Amino acid sequence: MASFPYPRPAMPDAGTRILIVDDSAVARALIARQIEPLARFAVVGAVTHVDAALAFLAEHDVDIILLDVAMPGIDGITALPRLLAAGRGARIIIVSSSTPDGGAATVQALAHGAADTLVKPQPKGLSEFGEALRQKLDALAVPNGVTTLARAPVAPLPATRGALPDIIGIGASTGGIHALAKLLAPLPATMTVPIVVTQHLPASFMSYFAAQLAAVARRPCDVAQDRQRLRPGRIVVAPGDAHMTFAALPDGGAAIRLQYGRARSGCLPSVDPMFAAMARVWGRRALGIVLTGMGRDGLEGAETLKAAGGTIIAQDEASSVVWGMPGVVVGHDLADMVLPPEAIGAMLAQAVQR
Repeated sequence: MASFPYPRPAMPDAGTRILIVDDSAVARALIARQIEPLARFAVVGAVTHVDAALAFLAEHDVDIILLDVAMPGIDGITALPRLLAAGRGARIIIVSSSTPDGGAATVQALAHGAADTLVKPQPKGLSEFGEALRQKLDALAVPNGVTTLARAPVAPLPATRGALPDIIGIGASTGGIHALAKLLAPLPATMTVPIVVTQHLPASFMSYFAAQLAAVARRPCDVAQDRQRLRPGRIVVAPGDAHMTFAALPDGGAAIRLQYGRARSGCLPSVDPMFAAMARVWGRRALGIVLTGMGRDGLEGAETLKAAGGTIIAQDEASSVVWGMPGVVVGHDLADMVLPPEAIGAMLAQAVQR
C-alpha cells in the first residue's frame, strides 16, 4: 500500500485540518483515503503514537483529531486530557475496534471529553465507514453545528411550577455522553424520579454506556428491555437497536415498550418516539431534555411533548459540541429553558431540596 507524505503543510485554504493518530499504517492509509476526496477537509498529519501527536500539536493547529484507542506506549484514553489541552479546542473522534475492550474504552473516552466515535474501517465496509466519517466530520467542521438562534429565557421549571416532574427523558448524540456526565453528577441520591435516556451509540457499546452512567450518577442504570417496569431512582437507556417508548400500567406505574424500525428522523434509537410516549403517559408532568448532537432528532417529539403541557430544556450553544438537536428545538420556540448541562443538573438538585 502506498505511503502518504505526512505531515503536509496547513495551507490557508486547507479547510478543516485533521490529524490521524493510529499505530497501524493500514488504518492511517484507509482513513486518509476516505477524507482526501472531501474538498473541505485536509489531512495535515498522520502519526503513529501519542508522543508524536503531542509534538505535532505543539507546532501545528488542527481542528479534528482521529484517535486510535489501543496503541503501544501511552494509550488513547490515558492521553486524552493531554491531547485535548494540546489541541487547543480541536475535537477528538475516537476510532476504535468493535471488541468489548474497544467499546468500554470508547465510552470512557466519550465521558471524558471526546466528541464522537467510529468503529475502525474494514476493507469490505469502506463505503459505510466513509459515509459515517463524512457525516461526523461535517457536523464537527462548522462551529456548534448551526447558525446561532434566539435564546429562550431561563426560569424555574414552568410546567411543574418548580417542582420535580414524574419522568425525566434525555436525548443526545454527538458529545452527549460528556454532557450527560455533567448533568447527572449533581443529582442527589434522594432524587427518585425515573430518568430515561436515548443516546445515539452503537448497540455493542450500550452495556458500557449504562455502566458509565451508573458510576457518574451514583444510581442504578439499565439497558431497556421490553415490558420492563420503570422504577424510582433508576436510569434506563435505550438499546442501540430499538426505540424506547412507554405504556401506562393499571396501578399508575409505567412499563417500557421497545419499538423497531427507523424513525422519520432516520435514527435508531430515536428521541422522537421516546418524547411522544412521555407525552401520552405523563403529559404536563414530563420533562424532556435535548442535549448536544447533530441533526434534528427530538424535534418532532419535543413538539408533541410541548403540546401535551410538558417542559422542554435545551442545552445551550456555547457548551454543545454540535448545536444541531438542541438548536432546532430552540429555533422552533419549544425550549422553556436553554442551559449548560451542569446548570440543568443543579436546577434539578435544587428542586429535590425544596
